[in-house]
Amino acid sequence: MVKMEGKGIVAIVGLVLLVVASVVECDADTVTKVKTVRGKKMCDKGWECKGWSIYCCNDTITDFFQTYQFENLFSKRNSPVAQAAGFWDYQSFITAAALYEPLGFGTTGGKHMQMMEIAAFLGHVGAKTSCGYGVATGGPLAWGLCYNREMSPSQTYCDDTYKYTYPCTPGAEYYGRGALPIYWNYNYGATGEALKVDLLNHPEYIEQNATLAFQAAIWRWVTPIKKSQPSAHDAFVGNWKPTKNDTLSKRVPGFGTTMNILYGDFLCGKGDDDSMNTIISHYLYYLDLMGLSREQAGPSEAVSCAEQAAFNPTKSPNTASS
Repeated sequence: MVKMEGKGIVAIVGLVLLVVASVVECDADTVTKVKTVRGKKMCDKGWECKGWSIYCCNDTITDFFQTYQFENLFSKRNSPVAQAAGFWDYQSFITAAALYEPLGFGTTGGKHMQMMEIAAFLGHVGAKTSCGYGVATGGPLAWGLCYNREMSPSQTYCDDTYKYTYPCTPGAEYYGRGALPIYWNYNYGATGEALKVDLLNHPEYIEQNATLAFQAAIWRWVTPIKKSQPSAHDAFVGNWKPTKNDTLSKRVPGFGTTMNILYGDFLCGKGDDDSMNTIISHYLYYLDLMGLSREQAGPSEAVSCAEQAAFNPTKSPNTASS
């Protein structure tokens, strides 16, 4: 159950495993519990990686991504012209991320892959919440997390075809909100069910609580749109193995496929699309700022989705993200 009080989010993440545990102290502030289950080492690191998981045996996000790096990536977010000045912060991101670290978010592979995934996820976030432009102070890529909501929405984003599953609440508006903006009643409904927060009746919660906004975005990153398809997380870290149809559709593991999963043919399969290039530019810029070479992002076919066929071709004008 998730309760909202200011920026507080209370969550329970647990796995029930009946084996004997040993305790190993890592430092003065952290105690890592370690045990072996069916020949696999599993760990629990307390608040940041809570719940027995193979991923909790790796570095956690705070081991390699700290406050000063967050500030570097989003250096202009609290400028007076930023709509969401004072809203987004490092602690909100880490608090949200901690719920998904046992599932592998930012904890899959070695330190290099872990840093790459954080840069990739935040590259999407930065691009989708930016108010940067060509001659903006600090450059157009320094303005991520400028917004926490869509400005001047042209509609309420209520789709009545979902009236039996996610009926629109009178007076509620389902315009874009969050770190990876959520649009439409059915997306607020599905996200709220997953997070155990009533977003269908109260979509405004996303723009009132930065931790919840990050949590919703990370949930979207680690959750497949359809069970037969990969999540953005799996496509990026290499857990996904393309099928023959994927190969024919030019979908390969890497950053490009994360865009395909999150935005489909609104971005992908359009050749050299400006919106797609903006997201890529944020990702590569963040790699640089985190001390990773952008060349390590891979070849253009892995970074881009310009030639990829969409996993879920558009059948209506409604979209989860824009």
